[in-house]
Amino acid sequence: MEFNVEMKYVLDTTWLLLSGILVMWMAAGFAMLEAGLTQAKNTVTILTKNITLYGFACLMYWVIGYNLMYGEGNAVFGLGLGMSGMTNSDHALMADFFFQVVFVATAASIVSGAVAERMKFWAFIVFTVVLTAIIYPLQGHWTWGGSALGGLLDGFTDFAGSTIVHSVGGWAALAGVLLLGARRGKFPEKGGIRPIPGSNMPLATLGTFILWLGWFGFNGGSQLALGSKADVDAVATVIVNTNMAACAGALSALILTQLIYKKIDLSMVLNGALSGLVSITAGPDYPSVAVTLLIGAVAGMIVVFAVPMFDRLRIDDPVGALSVHLVNGIWGTLAVGIFNPEVSFLTQLLGVVVIGGFTFVSSLAVWFVIRKAMGLRVSEQEEIEGIDLHEFGMEAYPEFRPGFLPG
Repeated sequence: MEFNVEMKYVLDTTWLLLSGILVMWMAAGFAMLEAGLTQAKNTVTILTKNITLYGFACLMYWVIGYNLMYGEGNAVFGLGLGMSGMTNSDHALMADFFFQVVFVATAASIVSGAVAERMKFWAFIVFTVVLTAIIYPLQGHWTWGGSALGGLLDGFTDFAGSTIVHSVGGWAALAGVLLLGARRGKFPEKGGIRPIPGSNMPLATLGTFILWLGWFGFNGGSQLALGSKADVDAVATVIVNTNMAACAGALSALILTQLIYKKIDLSMVLNGALSGLVSITAGPDYPSVAVTLLIGAVAGMIVVFAVPMFDRLRIDDPVGALSVHLVNGIWGTLAVGIFNPEVSFLTQLLGVVVIGGFTFVSSLAVWFVIRKAMGLRVSEQEEIEGIDLHEFGMEAYPEFRPGFLPG
């Protein structure tokens, strides 16, 4: 049976769009996860950040970022203002832009969780604009954009973005957290670590499941095609491996917390699942299910040790974003060099160092300028009473406030 070019175009483009829609749904997952793992008094701020960062990420990547990442001839600015004259290649470019832009928003969402509960809203938004317009697209140009940084990154492999998306978001977040400092009371002056529990674990669990679902588009869509038997087989492999890595991450975190703390820690189990997803993202296309389970299980164990490690370093990360996305983004990228015989471990390591170094230094510079220009941190009173009331004049759950009377 003849399979014509037009049908392949339809299937490839449709799959890219549907995958992009799934990844866009991850924005809801990040919002719910962050809101659930933080204090109720900052929920409105967190929800506003997540929807606003998505809007700015899409706008800035359209205006500047996409062309910067994919080079001359791929400009998107203005595309769609005159739809009647567009060719098939132009429409395919629109589909590719949509799929790529939801990845950019994911990187910004990672930053949001790490700096939660003490950063000024507009300071975060200014950084998001720079991250999505310049920092993310520049490092993306060296990898997915095809330049390989003048040959330095030749052979570097990152199928769907363990480093290019997740570690980049983690490095940018780490730079901000170091300048921002910890939440009030997290690390008492007399020493020790004071846990600040999340306000809504059902919401955090819902967020995790939403992210898990969206990841099938994140990784499956990165095959970029569905117009042949080989493509369909590849997508099936990617999606199965993505799912199994998440399962392994969740279960290894569950077992390890039981062994270490004698009790199961739900937040660790949730982050274990996410760590499995992050770790397999660099290479869901090549391993057997057995290797996938190993990669995911190691990721789940890593997050159990990484979260308290950052606490001991007095680096306050309310949702565990650094442990999940930065540390396990690195692990997943290096795992490709370990388990895929066609990929060099040293090349993978070089990619992690180059991309991580660029992202961290450039982000640190941007955060520093923002701190000097407008400040990063809310006042002590705002932090104690909640950013919601001071920056937004509303509460997520006003009826639970003592003395509240409707009207």
